[in-house]
Amino acid sequence: MNNGLPAECKRLLTTGCAVLQIELSTEQENLLLGYTEQLYKWNKAYNLTAIRKPEEMLKLHILDSLSVLQKLAELQPERVIDVGTGPGLPGIILAIMWPQVEIHLLDTNGKKTRFLNHCKHLLALENVTVLNKRVEQHQPEQGYDIVVSRAFASISDMLEGCDQLVASKGLFTPMKGQYPQAELAAMPSSYKLVSSTELQVPGVDAARHLLIIHK
Repeated sequence: MNNGLPAECKRLLTTGCAVLQIELSTEQENLLLGYTEQLYKWNKAYNLTAIRKPEEMLKLHILDSLSVLQKLAELQPERVIDVGTGPGLPGIILAIMWPQVEIHLLDTNGKKTRFLNHCKHLLALENVTVLNKRVEQHQPEQGYDIVVSRAFASISDMLEGCDQLVASKGLFTPMKGQYPQAELAAMPSSYKLVSSTELQVPGVDAARHLLIIHK
């Protein structure tokens, strides 16, 4: 066991990051495994995710979140909000990898935001702010460079619901499974698809796409 997890989890993380061409510091590796351990422990009581096995959490949640890291890093964000973050995916992962970036995590579910606050303090993530509210209730004085979501809503619903969150040159970056042709066709004409990147998540045999949308 490592970090209270099966040793296989560390191997999956190490080999997965090698495939994704991500270099982890020892501290980042420990934080990612520490977060996975907390998700596994809390999930038994609070049902934070349908994924039960820590090895599957590592692949389907941690590596899935890490798969967008390099593409989002190219955008050089200073302020990011993860809308409908659930137990912190991908927001907590981004916060661990980008300690210099301000990361806000928004979710309406009190169980999940309690878990997020627990992880913030346990892992000493000083760049994280947890918001337990509906997206339309969040009216920030300063907009975000990136509004990210992972299976939060349809693209049109995301754009409409999160319109007040994005800075003037900010971007919406929904994470999707299959390429969402129908959702993009229904997107309001005031928004433009900047790019779509097909992602390969190590150990996950399923379609993954990261979209970048500009107003």
